[in-house]
Amino acid sequence: IAITRYTPTMMSCNRAIHVVALLGLLYSTRTVSSFTVTIQQAQPPTSTTSTSSSTALFETQFANKVTDLFLNAPKPTQYDVMIKLTFPGALNYDQLESRIRRITGVKGFTPENTLLATSLCCDELARTMEKDLVKVYGNNFHLGGLAGFPFAGSTGFGAMAAHIPDDGSVLLVYGPHVGVSTSGGIGKVERRGIALLDSCCGSAIAASNYVQGITDGGATINTKIQQFTDFQQGAVQELLLPHGKRLADAQDRMRELPFCLFDSQDLLMREIVQKGAGKVKNNIALLGGIQINTAPEASDYFLPLRFDFMNNKGEVLEDMLDQLTF
Repeated sequence: IAITRYTPTMMSCNRAIHVVALLGLLYSTRTVSSFTVTIQQAQPPTSTTSTSSSTALFETQFANKVTDLFLNAPKPTQYDVMIKLTFPGALNYDQLESRIRRITGVKGFTPENTLLATSLCCDELARTMEKDLVKVYGNNFHLGGLAGFPFAGSTGFGAMAAHIPDDGSVLLVYGPHVGVSTSGGIGKVERRGIALLDSCCGSAIAASNYVQGITDGGATINTKIQQFTDFQQGAVQELLLPHGKRLADAQDRMRELPFCLFDSQDLLMREIVQKGAGKVKNNIALLGGIQINTAPEASDYFLPLRFDFMNNKGEVLEDMLDQLTF
């Protein structure tokens, strides 16, 4: 990045600092990995003069800003780097929350007029993101069940819509989750107080094993396909079944699994929203993606895959995903 200046005035200094601030944001979110800033001195116009004192001020402020933004910036751990290499575009929860607030705020969403609704897995690891968003928007309406599927369905969506503040909107967050252990294993994660690695998401992995038994031809015949005592798991298995060949052909089955689950959940959620949008008082911010759960002492992540701004007719007014993942 080359910054050319005719005169080191306060205005040119501020402009340069703005450039560095933007680059600092990109660097801190690992949108770029590295860059070099150089200052070029061009021949000034005849009407412009420069002084040694303003030059010194420019150089000092510029150098201090670079130091603050880069040399003192928190460095990602190897664990963080591994997560982002495995799931490019993933955001930690602090980044996610701040960007959601900024993007939806422009659309009129505020903590006072927004109801938070979620469709996430029953697993306690899925609560962390909910808790972060609850701090902003207040208690959430639960729509989800095992693996994050929206088991509350259209009835639950209608009940949720009735709870939206007058002339308010809803932020609806949904998706499956997957664990990544400190050693890089996908589908496994360390849990507090448990010595051995545990499956994550257990429901998803059980469904994957069920589907693999069918696609491999080794499944036993069972006349009790659905049982009321475990009907959610039965539904997860059947909803994953169309992705059997995709999973079988995947280079990494455990990495592909949450994407398969998301595609099924996304289809269901969009159908539920279309049917119930008329009950929403104002607008809908529909955020879908994959939660990435990590070890207890590490930061969790979210990989956004959909972020739509919709009206109460179910029409997508704007695809906001690029604004979230820039």
